[in-house]
Amino acid sequence: MFVAVNPFISLFRKRLRCGARAALAFGMVQLAAAASATGLTVLMSDDLAAHSEFVQHLRAGQEPGGRFDLVRLPQGGTDTSQAVEAAAAEPDRGANAGVRTRGLRTVSADAGMTMAVGVPAARAALERPGQQPLVLAMLSRLDYETLRASSPALRRGDRRVGVLLRDPAMGDQLALVGAVLPHKYRIGVVATPESEPLVRELQRAAQGANPPWDVQVEYAPDARSLAAALHSVVPRSDALMVLPDLIGDSQAATLSVLRAGAGAGLPVFGASEGLVRSGGLAAAVSTPAQLARQARLLGQKLASAGTGPLVESATPATVRVNMTVARGLGLRLPEERELTERLTVTR
Repeated sequence: MFVAVNPFISLFRKRLRCGARAALAFGMVQLAAAASATGLTVLMSDDLAAHSEFVQHLRAGQEPGGRFDLVRLPQGGTDTSQAVEAAAAEPDRGANAGVRTRGLRTVSADAGMTMAVGVPAARAALERPGQQPLVLAMLSRLDYETLRASSPALRRGDRRVGVLLRDPAMGDQLALVGAVLPHKYRIGVVATPESEPLVRELQRAAQGANPPWDVQVEYAPDARSLAAALHSVVPRSDALMVLPDLIGDSQAATLSVLRAGAGAGLPVFGASEGLVRSGGLAAAVSTPAQLARQARLLGQKLASAGTGPLVESATPATVRVNMTVARGLGLRLPEERELTERLTVTR
């Protein structure tokens, strides 16, 4: 009798397990749909092209039925009645097209996810009370370090906060150099004293590579010392890298690095498309569209994360190459798409 009943029990248990898995999968789909439809409040305090494009892609990715509120803060990130009235009276433009614009005071504390775009908006969001998940987007590594040092709300770690850095990780930057210059392992960098967090990240990535990179670092405390630092680091390098710091943000300083590299026949790498257009060989960058998708994914991770900041560098990275510079250096490089795929595989 036991032998006759056992197949029926096994079949019943199998169907029960399948039903449970199907119910679990359905529940996860429903949960994901509910999460994607949650209201998203975006704080913005400037009209930088990259920030506006980022917000446009955020809005385009909003699920039907999800609320999308764009809160425009005045310059400096403070919320004033005059700014709120101006935002209400002014017609929607640019990133604000088709989006409700409200003052920061009118945003409820349980408005779902809040996303702050840029430094002033991030500072305003951190100062505002509330426990809803918060994503700080379009920040550089140095922006984040400054906020962490100056904002008690970010240091306390009693709120679910995600930080999305706008630049790819230093490991991606080194992987690009390795793909373009195989068998070269000396990277020259001129940094400012404020760039120490970036230098440490670069050195950790260099030591963790196989084989490790030899990072040559010289510091330039001011513009007058940049030439001397370049004169010291260029002979010890196979390539130069411009960090996303005060030097990378200064057109004049970046041009000085590019001239030094060109004079010595060294390729220059960086983290911006502007560097490539100005004469750099290649850069690993992340587009506003890619950053918007990653910001949404980071927001979903916060739903199950503990307290304290969850910090991510921009991924994936897109490679930009100056083929004119490559030909001048006698280099035959793969297409940008192939180099981008190599970075993805390396990661």
